[in-house]
Formats: sequence, C-alpha cells, structure tokens
Amino acid sequence: MRYIAVNDGVDTLNKSVMDITPFRNILNEMYAADISVKIKSAYRARFQQGKFMGTYAPYGYIKDPADHNHLLIDDKVAHIVREIFDLALAGNGISKIRKHINKQHVLRPAAYAAEQGAAGYERYFEDNEENRYIWSENSVRGILRSPIYAGNLAGYKRIAANMKSKKRPSKLPEEWEVIPDTHEGIVTQEEFDTVQQLMTSRRREQNAGGFENIFAGVIKCADCGYALRAMSANRRKRPDIIDCVQYTCNNYGRYGNVMCTAHAIEARDLFNAVLADINRFADMAVNDERAVRAIEKRLTETDQSRAKAMEKEQKKLNKRLAELDRLFSSLYEDKVMERITERNFEMMSGKYQKEQLEIEARLREVTEALNESYEKSQGIRDFLSLIRNYQGLKELDATVVNALIDKILVSEREKSADGTIRQEIKIYYKFIGFVGELHITPTKRWTALPAKHCTVCGFEYVPGSGVIQHPRCSKSFLYSSN
Repeated sequence: MRYIAVNDGVDTLNKSVMDITPFRNILNEMYAADISVKIKSAYRARFQQGKFMGTYAPYGYIKDPADHNHLLIDDKVAHIVREIFDLALAGNGISKIRKHINKQHVLRPAAYAAEQGAAGYERYFEDNEENRYIWSENSVRGILRSPIYAGNLAGYKRIAANMKSKKRPSKLPEEWEVIPDTHEGIVTQEEFDTVQQLMTSRRREQNAGGFENIFAGVIKCADCGYALRAMSANRRKRPDIIDCVQYTCNNYGRYGNVMCTAHAIEARDLFNAVLADINRFADMAVNDERAVRAIEKRLTETDQSRAKAMEKEQKKLNKRLAELDRLFSSLYEDKVMERITERNFEMMSGKYQKEQLEIEARLREVTEALNESYEKSQGIRDFLSLIRNYQGLKELDATVVNALIDKILVSEREKSADGTIRQEIKIYYKFIGFVGELHITPTKRWTALPAKHCTVCGFEYVPGSGVIQHPRCSKSFLYSSN
C-alpha cells in the first residue's frame, strides 16, 4: 500500500522523505498534548470561578437565561428534591424513598429532561411509556449525594488518565472537587451533611416486628465501636412494641463474648433518657442563661487558653518571617556589592531558607488549630440556637435525632456493691460533641405486666420468663421469681 500526504510531503516510495516522518509524528503528538493541557487549564479556571459548564442543568435547576454558567432553582420540580431530602432526614432508606416517589407518578429525571428539550433521552421510553414515571434507586442516590443541591458546584468526578485514554474511572464523593456557594441551594448545607452521614452508616429503619428504629446509624457500642442493633426480646406481647425491643452490640451478636459483651439496653430506657436530655438542654437554652454560660465556659476554657497561646505564637512566627525577608534582601545586597563571598552567601541563604520553611510549616499548623478553636466556639452558639426549637418536646422521631445528635455511645451495665445496676450513656450532639454522660437504672420490663392468678389454686403471680412448677398444684406456668 502506498501512502501519500500532500501537505506534509510524505510519499512511502520516497525513502529519503520517510526518514523524517517519525520525528514529525512526535512533534504532532507533542502539539496535541500541549493543546490538551491548555484546554484543561481553561476549563479548570472556569470551574474554580464557580461557573457551571454542563450541557444541561441538573434535575431541580435551570440555566440562568442571563448567564448560562449560573444555575437557578426550577420551581416545577424543586419540591420533589426537597421531599427526597426530607424523607432521608426522617431516616428513610433509598429503596423506601424510591417507592414513595413512584407512588406519586412523577416524571423521572431523564424523562423530565427530555420533556424540557434535552436530546438523547427519548430512546429510553420509546418501547414503554410507563418507564417515564419509574424512578431507579440510582436516581434517588444521585440526588442525595450531589453537593449541587446544597448550593455547591461539584466537578472532576471522573478524570481520564491522559489524552489518549477513553477510560474515566469514577471517584468517591469525598474525592470530588467542590466549589462552595456558587448558587442558591434547595437544601441547607447542614441538612446535606446530615444526609451524607446517614447514608454512610448501615441502617435498618424497621425490624420484622414493625418497630421503627429512630436511632439507626447513631447508636454505637462504647467499647468496640460497633453499631447496636434493635432486636426483639423474648417476652410475651406488650401493649407498646417499644417494650418488646432492646438494643445489643452487633459485634457481640455475631461473635459472642469473645469479641465484646452484650451492652444491652432497653429501647424504652434509651428513648426516655435521650428525650429527657434534649428537653434539659432546650429548657436551659431558653430559661437559664447562667447555666448556658457555664457549659460554654467548660467546653471552651481549655481551647480559649490554648488559642491565646497560639495567637501569641502566630504573631511571633509572622514577625520572624518578616525579619527573614529583610535578612534575605540584605544578604543579596552584600553579595552584589561583594561584601561577602559566594560561598558565604550560599551557606547563609541555605540556613535562612531552611528556617523559613520550618516557620511556614508551623504557621500552617497554628492557623488550622486556631480555626478549629473558633469553629468550636461558633458551634456552641449554633447548637444552643438549634436546640431552643425543641423545648417541650414530647415525642422523639428520626428527624429530631438526626438533626441534633451525631452519635450515642452505650456502655456495659455495672453492678455496684449495694446491688444497684447502672448503665452509662454518652450523647455526642451536633456542633459541640460530648457534654456529659447520663447514668440510668435499667428497667425490668416484665414488671410492666399486671399480676395474674393461677386458674387451679388462685395463687397470684407476675408473668415473667421462667417456667415454674407451682408447689400447691401440678400446673406449670410463667411467672417472675421476684
């Protein structure tokens, strides 16, 4: 086969011309690589300016007619996005949310995009029109995972290895590049962060008996860190299902006491303890300013004294950096004026440069620590502002728990010398973390049942979990030995 390229002067029959062809190919490839780098740099610069560069706006948004690189909320479907996040905040899983949306007969995102004139989506619905209203779990998950809905621009989720590769491996959500506050969010940043935390934890919202586990993904074992699972306690039927459920360590449930102990706590006891603690803080935030200041001082006292020391160190480091800049300038002037030798200049500049790098590294550490301290002080104010809204709370649900609490640690039961059994609970609240432990006396749930009488001899007993042969008659029945 003979190949001729007129513009490049290539003819495979002319051997002398062919000698330079490999070098020309290398130059062409270098040119293509250079263009690729420049285009990528231009796109990244626009992305970092907070400009949306997608062909179509994501579900729930439209492009601003005055600026196609800016997003505006689409009022037609924004309420669907809001509802999806509300359901997730209430503790519902992706499958449950999908079923709820499908019952409403709402156009799925691809069908809605096709209806708005987007190309390439109609082929999914040509054979079955009903597919337009069937949401997939990936659609729900994509909405819940996207920072777009909190007002942030997310990009670089899939990056090609080089200009020749067509493979674009997906990155984890925590590896995405995010530019904050580029447009109006449909949900708040706090709500979005809470949903991410709930999705990360393994959750089972409802057990086989119909018990709604409002603490799913929040309650943990204080010793091994495993989740506590809600399980049915082998008891006779109670009026309320919560009295038939207890939490136990999942690590213990799987491997027995080789790995951990039960850390069992009654669902009713946990519910009452958490509800009482939330009401305590809510009442305090509204009515007792002195107690609020005492808690704020206790939580930030160490941080404030540490922050003052770090602020002092920060000033000292900045002052030394300025001195080093002057020394560098003076040293260079001495070299130019030949007041010092080249060897001395290299030695002194190396010494100053090393010190400069060490100071800059330490300055970064101090600045980060100070920012954390300021955020903690702000976090206390945010928590008090938030919990005021829950004063007089009568019932707990997953929405309240997820809005206020990061995690709950449950310790093993301890028996004191006088025979009293106590159990420690640590609640880590949003913004402020751990404030103080709670100590409860575990309840014996069998006492919730009324006393009964033996149908043979009339003996009064309380139903329990032990099979007893009554001494007065030959009947066996369940009753408490206490």
